[in-house]
Amino acid sequence: MNRKSKLLPIHIYGDKVLRQKALPVMEITNEIKKFVLNLIFTMYERDGLGLAAPQVGKSLKIFVCDPQWSKTDIKKPLVLINPEILYAEGEQVNEEGCLSIPEIYEKVKRFKSIKMKALDLEGQEVIHEGEDLFAVVMQHENDHLNGVMFIDHIPSIRKMIIKKKLKDLSKTTDSEGNNISHDL
Repeated sequence: MNRKSKLLPIHIYGDKVLRQKALPVMEITNEIKKFVLNLIFTMYERDGLGLAAPQVGKSLKIFVCDPQWSKTDIKKPLVLINPEILYAEGEQVNEEGCLSIPEIYEKVKRFKSIKMKALDLEGQEVIHEGEDLFAVVMQHENDHLNGVMFIDHIPSIRKMIIKKKLKDLSKTTDSEGNNISHDL
């Protein structure tokens, strides 16, 4: 990333933007491109494998990811604008966490392989096919664009166990459901 990239505040569980359906991007403007560069910068700075626009307070259908980065330390971010799942198959269960739900990790059942269509930063249609971790990251980030969080995929008994932690996290929002604590 260039030196002009800006670290964006991560919105935490309880913030209403995380539960909204994101709006499609109608045009890839210079403002959108700058935002995406900041999103990528923030993903790496916060040690994430992916980051969706709603997690930084923008209700837009954009997410970035780089699932190989954790293994190789080589940065190759992918940009998915207005993503759409073309197919998904198989099953896998992995422990997931989320920058918007810090310090909570749970086992989540996901598709083993997935194929998505999206636009890249230049407005070109791209197809991404992923398996295993890549498939998990794409599904996790795409969920954010639909107001869904990984804890929505866990059994009720597990939700009861983490209920207090979630309640404590939601105290970082005001009465309107907006983040008031951006120090994470």
